[in-house]
Amino acid sequence: MIQLRPYQSEAIQAVLDFWQTGGGNPLVDLATGTGKSLVIAELTKGLLNTFPTLRVLMLVHVRELVEQNFTAVLKLWPDAPIGLYSAGLGKRDAHHRITFASIQSVYRKAAALGRRDLILIDEAHLVPSAGNGMYRKLLEDLRSVTPDLRVAGFTATPYRLDSGRLDDGSDRLFDKTVYSYGIGEGIADGYLSPLISKASATEIDVSNVQRRGGEFVAGALETAADKVTIEAVRELVRFGENRRSWLVFCSGVGNAARTRDAIKAHGISCEMVSGETPTGERDSIIRRFKAGQIRCLTNAQVLTTGFDAPQVDLVAMLRPTLSTSLYVQIVGRGTRLAQGKENCLVLDFAGNVRRHGPVDAVSVMPKGKSSGDDGKVAVDSVRAKECPQCQSLAALNASSCKVCGHEWPREEKPKHQAEAESEVGILSTEAVPPQMVPVVDWRFDRHEKIGSPDSVRVTYFAGLNSYYEWLAFEWGGNWRQRACQWWINHGGATPLPKSTSEALERWEGGELTMPATISVRPSLKNRKYFDVVGRSFPAANGRAA
Repeated sequence: MIQLRPYQSEAIQAVLDFWQTGGGNPLVDLATGTGKSLVIAELTKGLLNTFPTLRVLMLVHVRELVEQNFTAVLKLWPDAPIGLYSAGLGKRDAHHRITFASIQSVYRKAAALGRRDLILIDEAHLVPSAGNGMYRKLLEDLRSVTPDLRVAGFTATPYRLDSGRLDDGSDRLFDKTVYSYGIGEGIADGYLSPLISKASATEIDVSNVQRRGGEFVAGALETAADKVTIEAVRELVRFGENRRSWLVFCSGVGNAARTRDAIKAHGISCEMVSGETPTGERDSIIRRFKAGQIRCLTNAQVLTTGFDAPQVDLVAMLRPTLSTSLYVQIVGRGTRLAQGKENCLVLDFAGNVRRHGPVDAVSVMPKGKSSGDDGKVAVDSVRAKECPQCQSLAALNASSCKVCGHEWPREEKPKHQAEAESEVGILSTEAVPPQMVPVVDWRFDRHEKIGSPDSVRVTYFAGLNSYYEWLAFEWGGNWRQRACQWWINHGGATPLPKSTSEALERWEGGELTMPATISVRPSLKNRKYFDVVGRSFPAANGRAA
């Protein structure tokens, strides 16, 4: 008998509670490797046992996920009334009460599918916000038959590069994220593999790479990546000496092939897959990689979602991106547990860790805010620093390296400054897991300290408790940089405040967005205080009342 993990049961109950209180289309945010397939299977089984006439359609974008989710249901419910509709699998079953389908195969087949009361969408971040695309067309056609059909989405990244959060905006498909369980929580609870990261001496220079639609132009990006491939591979081979399974994300098909050849030249078994690889050959390569017959696999834009290889203990990024979603999906390929796997090493030759910060504490602003943090980041964002002793990545304000113990010189700061912000390496987790608390109000005050410029004290009111952050716009150096990054992350406009007085005045003017929740944990330096280590924002634009 399959036993659900606590968070899986909680996710299912959150969806049911949402519907029972009149909610429409819920979204569930579960980190890669935490078992979305099982959640979908148990939810489907429970609903059909309660509502015997219910007809369910489960949609995904790749045939591998069709098989994965289909198998999960049969393991849980061997007699399930389930069918497959996927051209890639040679199946076109449309009459079952539960149909698992690839969107490419059915987006024009609403008539064949017939009445569908519930649509479940895995990897829901691929559904466009605007009223077009395959998902939208199919849903529109199905609603002509069943106007009150419900849609539930499941994803590890509830945001898109082009439109921000999936539950935000007038054209959103999903009404509310009803449950979240992230990478940091999964690692802390022992359900996901720990991640460690190393700063590299080699990084792709994207300063002259053109951008379109908030992302780097593919051709120019590949050209930039090719300039450092040989040097990056040398580092990859050195760092990966004791790693058994390497997965490399490249900047294009040609770059993936050239990276493969460079790795092979070092005597490492390596193959490459891309969208151009014939299906049979691709399946064979992936099968041999999962079996350990191939040590390294390079790829171009095909293994970011729906790829399950638990043994991967090294993920290398040779693919710069401004997309928060893509960054999280790439790193998530290394978070699954496997026998003999102690952790997964993330090597970043693309500057993604520096731009996006901790993979377990990324934040995305509501759609329409001017921060630029609506699913993408600025090219020159800086959210991590390198340990000079072991090259691990750490918080900009970290006093010591968690890997080797190196200590940085102490830096004067405003009293009670939060120690662990979201500006860290690949993870922000510490010994104590963060606790998410709802924010009911907030306040800005001037903080004075004799002998130092004034700073801003931000107070978050959460129930009977209050939590604090300090913004030192006048302090210079890292402290001003952190204050400016905070301002941008909370929807503040440019030019950035130059003084405490200006910041207070602009907050009073309603320029900033108050977080809906903050994640806090006891400060490592003084357990009387709490560090704010993450935050989420309301769907509505503007500062919440």
